[in-house]
Amino acid sequence: MKKIKFYLILSMIVVLNSCDVLNQIAADIDVNAAQTSALTESEVVRGLKRALDIGTETAVSGLAVDNAFYGNAIYKILLPPEAKIITDNKDNSLLKAVGIDKLISDVELNMNKAAEKAMIKAKPIFIDAIKNMSIQDAFGILKGGDTAASNYLRIKTYNNLFNQFKPEVSKILNQPLVHGISTEVAWDNLTTAYNGVTVFMPSWNKINTKLDDYVTTKALTALFEEVKKEETKIRKDPAARVEDILRKVFGS
Repeated sequence: MKKIKFYLILSMIVVLNSCDVLNQIAADIDVNAAQTSALTESEVVRGLKRALDIGTETAVSGLAVDNAFYGNAIYKILLPPEAKIITDNKDNSLLKAVGIDKLISDVELNMNKAAEKAMIKAKPIFIDAIKNMSIQDAFGILKGGDTAASNYLRIKTYNNLFNQFKPEVSKILNQPLVHGISTEVAWDNLTTAYNGVTVFMPSWNKINTKLDDYVTTKALTALFEEVKKEETKIRKDPAARVEDILRKVFGS
């Protein structure tokens, strides 16, 4: 009989404890729901804007330093695809005779320097796009995927960025950056040397590629990839939410 009473008491304790656990879970759900519903429109907009401010600032600053492109295996700007025939045949004795390896190195180093130096042009364009974000934009971004804000920014700024970057890139490509020569001169030296050899190699086509469009496109591709990385960090990693507004908006 005593054993039966013991088991009855034990069962009642378990049941009561289970009720406490369920009540606590329900309370937690209520708190989370209250926190989510407590978000105002202005907080959502402010949180998204701060996330983009931080993300774009970090992305631009990280790519606007020496060796950010040339020393990065992912973003390093190589010769344009049209020049693949040069790299594919750089061991050819005729190309070696004109110093093709150094010519390739000079062009690639200069292109990457141009991308780094042009990067600063992105800041005011990003700031303007972020400032003009609407409430509808903000809620759409908040409910979107891990890179919804970056995609929004790309749609709003890409053409303007390209138009602002290209003249800057062109200017930099014509400045003597490495070994006292400009990228355009280095590129001209490379293509002239290669095109001269095509006289003896009828199957090789001459190259007349312009670099400014190519380098600008590569620079912007790298920029938006970095913005995406920063946005994903803020969305997924609580440690990246360095301000209260970020913790409130993205934590809920």
